[in-house]
Amino acid sequence: MVAIIIPCFRVADRIAGVIRSIPSRYRTIICVDDCSPDGTADIITALADPRVTMLRHERNRGVGGAMKTGYLEALRLGATVCVKMDGDGQMSAADLDALVAPLLEGAADYAKGNRFVDVRSLRSMPGARLIGNGLLSFASKLACGYWNMLDVSNGFTAVRSAVLRRIDSRRLHERYFFETSMLIELNILGAVVADVEMPAHYEDEISSLRLSRVIFTFPGLLLRGLLRRFYWRYLIEDFGVVSICVLLGFPLWLFGVTFGTYHWVQSARTGAPATAGTVFVAALPIMLGFQLLLAAVLLDVLSSHTGKYRRPQADDSEAARHRTSRVAQSAQRRPEWSDVDT
Repeated sequence: MVAIIIPCFRVADRIAGVIRSIPSRYRTIICVDDCSPDGTADIITALADPRVTMLRHERNRGVGGAMKTGYLEALRLGATVCVKMDGDGQMSAADLDALVAPLLEGAADYAKGNRFVDVRSLRSMPGARLIGNGLLSFASKLACGYWNMLDVSNGFTAVRSAVLRRIDSRRLHERYFFETSMLIELNILGAVVADVEMPAHYEDEISSLRLSRVIFTFPGLLLRGLLRRFYWRYLIEDFGVVSICVLLGFPLWLFGVTFGTYHWVQSARTGAPATAGTVFVAALPIMLGFQLLLAAVLLDVLSSHTGKYRRPQADDSEAARHRTSRVAQSAQRRPEWSDVDT
């Protein structure tokens, strides 16, 4: 069974259209009203859609908090795949089949949309948002370790319940860092992620993610996530070449920078140039440390468990029909014992 979870906050003008757009073969929709002040919950209730389970928060917890609530309900209902779909209309229900297909086929543990493939569709994305997503994606790749994916911050995702049960939900951020924190935890578990090609859908909706929030909060969260991932992946689970490169490279680089900066300040104060030996002692550790850190990054890139999935083209009609048939069967039927992961 595929459960679609929709975190709802200030989407009263769009949520009805989003729910109606979901194909009837998806029979489990979980809407989480995150204490929305615009009557979103009343609109959902008025739809009287038998597929919808309505949950409410007494206080606003953010998109991550809403998803945690939705995930728990989906697992309780016996879902084998849990989909995150926003309520603002940015995500097309027509892409649901492509998103869940890698999970139903057993090719991946987690799937996410990738809007950075279709150049024509990207023209509809605001320029500032496009640049911001690119920069944020690069920083997020370093933190989460899934280097071969694009559009890391894409919120259209699907996860297998077996993997979801292994994640400590307390480690998942409750607000805008939710998607990246999920990827960090998945990398620690060694989960395979599918990057699913889909077009961008942007109309007149306004993003609630502010630049100031990204600048002042994300760097610290990304650094903490990177350190957590390094600790579990390369110190606890698999102490190897990457571990040695980082443990040797970073102290060398830090020593060279500190030593060089100190003597550069001293030379500026006294007017006496640093000796060749002093410059050598500063420069050599910096170069060696940088090379070791670069090698660690390269090895981390090579160990990335990411698959690319493209949208079916015109000549893929038979494969597309077969995929849609499989998705329909999995979305409709209630889970049997063999479907429920333990």
